[in-house]
Amino acid sequence: MSVLVVGGDKIGNIEDKLAQNGFSDVFHITGRKRGDRKIKIPNQIDLVLVLVDYVEHPLMNIIKKETRRQGIKLVFSKRAWSHIKNKINQED
Repeated sequence: MSVLVVGGDKIGNIEDKLAQNGFSDVFHITGRKRGDRKIKIPNQIDLVLVLVDYVEHPLMNIIKKETRRQGIKLVFSKRAWSHIKNKINQED
């Protein structure tokens, strides 16, 4: 499975934990650059994980629209691994 993480400057530990939980491909967008609003979600993405503490509202709305259009699961979470794990497990 593959996941796109949106938000946060560095996700090193989160990337490792996602890999341990079955996500073989982890992609990351910081969400801080103006160009990130022109997000193109790759076709192979199974889940989009948005770290809400690090993403502005206009970008969140763009991500919501794109995931609905493509039929991709969308999860909003805080950056703490315990919160991310609970959110991912709720979605399964």
